[in-house]
Amino acid sequence: MIVYLHGFRSSPASFKARLLAARLEERGRAEEWCCPMLPVSPLDAVALVEREVEQRRAATGDTHVALVGSSLGGYFATHLAEKHGWPAALLNPAVVPQRDLSQYLGEQPLWHGGGSIVVEPRHLDELRTLAVASVTRPERYYLLAATGDEVLDYREMLAHYPGARTKLIDGSDHAISEFASYVDDVIAFCDVASAVPPAVA
Repeated sequence: MIVYLHGFRSSPASFKARLLAARLEERGRAEEWCCPMLPVSPLDAVALVEREVEQRRAATGDTHVALVGSSLGGYFATHLAEKHGWPAALLNPAVVPQRDLSQYLGEQPLWHGGGSIVVEPRHLDELRTLAVASVTRPERYYLLAATGDEVLDYREMLAHYPGARTKLIDGSDHAISEFASYVDDVIAFCDVASAVPPAVA
């Protein structure tokens, strides 16, 4: 299964999520797709992903899992990759979200479908508890970082994932607007990496 973790104020309706879902459906693999709406609480978001994976495993018996995380979803994906040994493709991932999101406390509108979320100081504390100081197995990751990201600094991404397979995109933006050019590479990484059993610590 391929689990997509969307970014802050985003949703399963993001264009990258929809593009990945459509590509898998074109290949007759729609049943592998999983993209939950993540709650505002980081701890709840991580727990939700873990429940989704366990429920899918119980239903299908498939133990192959790969994560695709965008922005804040990349931060969650890194935590889950280190905890469970799952591979993760990271799309302009947040590296220090507790710092970056401190300016977004209070009610924040969602990007898709209306509605809003309320960001509380405790959510920043939860982000700190999920922090990964350094990745242990860089081959577990595929990093897509855009030099034109207007929200996050691509240099922090490169420094946080040394040795990871990396696609440094010259220009572009935080959303990676030309993601259609990379979607097949992301799926290929997920296919190969998820077939490798997690290393025993």
